[in-house]
Amino acid sequence: MLPYKRSERVADLIREEIADLIMYKLKDPRIGFVTVTGVEMTPDLKIARVYVSILKEEDREGTLEILNASRSFMRSSLSKRLRLKFIPSIEFRMDTSIDYGFKMDKLLKEIRKDDDEGS
Repeated sequence: MLPYKRSERVADLIREEIADLIMYKLKDPRIGFVTVTGVEMTPDLKIARVYVSILKEEDREGTLEILNASRSFMRSSLSKRLRLKFIPSIEFRMDTSIDYGFKMDKLLKEIRKDDDEGS
């Protein structure tokens, strides 16, 4: 028996392929440093939500628009690379977990600093 669901296996495969497409095939100079952090698939494998992290904060909106504009190119490229009955439609979304982690780290450092000053 396989250790995890098919939707998770397909999501991992799509994450790798989309990261490769962005890095090597997408020829838009406006795209900066983009990291594909994860893919979430619907159980019926019809929609793939691709979460990306963009290094420069000021480029996030523009880069996300460019990625969403290139969805049809990504989907057609996936259909050539993958052997799936249905190629899912792609939605690009910002991954906010990294920002959330930085915020939590900052709060924990402030708490430690307050504890050290109070002792």
